[in-house]
Amino acid sequence: MVTKLTCAVIDDEPLARQVLEEYIKVIDYLELLFVAENALELNQALDQEAIDLIFLDIEMPFMTGLDFLKIRTNLPMVIITTAYPDYALEGFQFNVLDYLLKPITFNRFFKAVSKANTQHTLRNGTLNSSENTVKEEAYFFVKCENRYEKIYIDKILYVQALQNYVLIHTEEEKYMSLMPLKTIEENLSPKTFIRVHKSYLVSISKIQTLENHELILTQGSHIPISRNFRKTVQSNVLKNKVLKKGANQKDHP
Repeated sequence: MVTKLTCAVIDDEPLARQVLEEYIKVIDYLELLFVAENALELNQALDQEAIDLIFLDIEMPFMTGLDFLKIRTNLPMVIITTAYPDYALEGFQFNVLDYLLKPITFNRFFKAVSKANTQHTLRNGTLNSSENTVKEEAYFFVKCENRYEKIYIDKILYVQALQNYVLIHTEEEKYMSLMPLKTIEENLSPKTFIRVHKSYLVSISKIQTLENHELILTQGSHIPISRNFRKTVQSNVLKNKVLKKGANQKDHP
């Protein structure tokens, strides 16, 4: 039996509401429970309805979507819908699940609700089991052209500097963003990521082989080690994990 994800659509534009309503109808695990033109109506509905997922517009009369996020606490999952990509970054400060840039395509909608369904399933599974609460995976967002992409930190293999850009290599995809490598480095723990070259930042857990002049990662990538970073890399990667012969052991002929 498919567990339904109850949804609310909040948007003052009739056409925008209609598009989302049509998209929701064709996804078997989504159920449209509430539709409104402004955040004030949503505020009342949340006290009366069990809503799992909110599609929240930014520019609305009486109260903007961002103002609502600032005021109302303990919200269910929220996906921002907006015609202005600059609003999305501020929305992420309120831990929204995703944002959809208007006009919303079905493919982009499907990607966003798939995230919501996965998170909803994890929450329900946790509540129905005796296990501890599932720890949310650490992530950050980077701007790639006119969209913001969520990057899960434990999926990052390495980050490469390309002039004014960085190329973030993950286990599934690559993401290019206009920013210096130092910005990424400052937002990652030095316990789990290490600079091995002026142009490369590498996840320590993804290192499979350490040679004098390069690293080989678990999926086969070869990353150069510069002379300036060599001793630091060896110290941080090898640590005390290198097996050594005992004092009384001798090589066999």
